[in-house]
Amino acid sequence: MKLALLLSFLAPASAFTPIHSGAIVNHMTNQPVRSTILNDMSIKNSDPRVDDDNVLMVQPVVDAIAKTPNVIDENVYKFNKILIDTVYNIICFLYPVRGNKRDFARFFVLETVARVPYFAYLSVMHLRETFGERDLGDSMRTHYAEADNELHHLLIMESLGGNDNPIDRVLAQTMAFGYYWYVVVVYFFSPPVAYHLSELIEDHAYETYDGFLKNHGEMLKQQPVPEVARKYYVEDNPFLFDLFCTVKNKDEDGNFSARRPRLDSLYDVFVNIRDDEKEHWKTLCNLVQYNDMQGVENKDVVSTTPVPASN
Repeated sequence: MKLALLLSFLAPASAFTPIHSGAIVNHMTNQPVRSTILNDMSIKNSDPRVDDDNVLMVQPVVDAIAKTPNVIDENVYKFNKILIDTVYNIICFLYPVRGNKRDFARFFVLETVARVPYFAYLSVMHLRETFGERDLGDSMRTHYAEADNELHHLLIMESLGGNDNPIDRVLAQTMAFGYYWYVVVVYFFSPPVAYHLSELIEDHAYETYDGFLKNHGEMLKQQPVPEVARKYYVEDNPFLFDLFCTVKNKDEDGNFSARRPRLDSLYDVFVNIRDDEKEHWKTLCNLVQYNDMQGVENKDVVSTTPVPASN
């Protein structure tokens, strides 16, 4: 186990490699594009979507090459998944969902741990800025907005009594403290590996909230909106809220749409928290696979996949 931890700490960015082959590769299907590049820089293609001359201009293929995703080494992928699944399963064992007030304690613990990575990223980025890096601004602002969003999730759970029990507070804070330093070290050596850890966490968070809404929606619809939730989602300046939504849908005119939450009951609050986790997941997928928060559009975001480890 110690060796595995050390390997994770020192996992280099090279654990992530783009998919290459002798042919142009479709970045979603990993299949080669069957085409021939002509002297006039256009492509002869059997695709029925080409123009009348059966010629497909080269630019879309260039774009496809540019958007080829990075993949994670299978050993690193498995280690990250085992680590996150183990922590998540421990929390599920200690806090089974029963449709009562104790469920908010479970979410309190989850939110306390889930917000820690964004602090860790910012800590390392501040250190790098101190030593001269000056191109971290956009990422730092987005990670701050993500941390602020997770803070408000935590405040909502506290307002529902999720932190009433001192044992729950000690457990959550202890896990958060240890995980913070783990992510700091991993992020220092390999940001993609650290981002992948959070991608897995946010995926679990989305599924957890989605399941809770499906199974206990009627109970939530009978409860009022906490004041802290109304203030954050409705009354506060939406600048930070919009900032962490980096992979937005497009409206009918092709413009990016702004997400504006609706709050009529506690059910709506949990819907928005669930959707927030999805926004974080999309941003993290793009950071892992493209080193860019807006790597691909909303409809093209998929989970990071492993590549078989080299012998």
